[in-house]
Amino acid sequence: MKFTNIKVLKGIGLMLLGMTIVPFLDIIAKLLSQEGYHVTQVTWTRFFFHAVWLLPMIMWQKVKLFSIPEKPGLQFLRGLMLTLATLFFFAAIVTNDIPEALTLLFISPLVVAVLSPFILGERFDIFIGAGVLIGFIGVIVVLQPDSEQFDPTLLFALVAGVCYALYIIITKKLSFRAPPVLTLFYSAIVGIVIMTFFVVPYWTTPDLKGVLMGAAMGFFAAASHFMIIKAFEFASASELSPFSYFEIVVAIILSYLVFGVLPNFQAILGLIIIILSGLYVSWRAMKNNQDQENKQDALIEHL
Repeated sequence: MKFTNIKVLKGIGLMLLGMTIVPFLDIIAKLLSQEGYHVTQVTWTRFFFHAVWLLPMIMWQKVKLFSIPEKPGLQFLRGLMLTLATLFFFAAIVTNDIPEALTLLFISPLVVAVLSPFILGERFDIFIGAGVLIGFIGVIVVLQPDSEQFDPTLLFALVAGVCYALYIIITKKLSFRAPPVLTLFYSAIVGIVIMTFFVVPYWTTPDLKGVLMGAAMGFFAAASHFMIIKAFEFASASELSPFSYFEIVVAIILSYLVFGVLPNFQAILGLIIIILSGLYVSWRAMKNNQDQENKQDALIEHL
């Protein structure tokens, strides 16, 4: 039991570290958009330098780079979900503040809780369903769809949240099937290939500043997602998803320091509703999984 708790704590620590790094990636992406680079180029650049930063680590770990990956279909699907989540989120923050868009991105733990029973075999009950519904009330509070201030581009962040939830679930299914650094590299290659088809019409040759910012963005992307993948080797999706909210804390601080913006009242209220519902849903899912394990242990002892 103690060994299990230590493993879970390692997973939580890695998740918190990863979530501390991610907002730096978002800040640079928004700055690049303000420099005039199209969102498709920002997304392509993120994955290109993501792959570049991983190459030395792959060589150091002596991982076979060009071997056919196990579960190639899942590897591609995971990369696709991460690419779509990145593209839609970057599109959302072009005209919206990062904390506001990030609040909507955080429907992902709710989506994880809803889909995990069907994909990961975790238990689902009516209380989880109620928690999810409350979470979506928080989404409506943030969006304010009947307000004159409603910005349809915020919906991009909502789509990104769904895509990121699928990315998390697929990551969990792949966490023991490939070295984390190789799984990350596969995702980066998928992102590069997909975005190459869309970036050409919008390409702007970057200056030195743009290249350096892109390199920094790729580093933060590779480092953060490496931590997240490693986290799933030590803890379950339900155990880790509540700690993803730490990202919003760092994002609010960085957004204030860099852009001088803070979330408005509606965004804060919606964020609180989404976080509380997400924490409850994750706790409930974790409790259900623990009850199921206890029943299995009791059955084994009886046999």
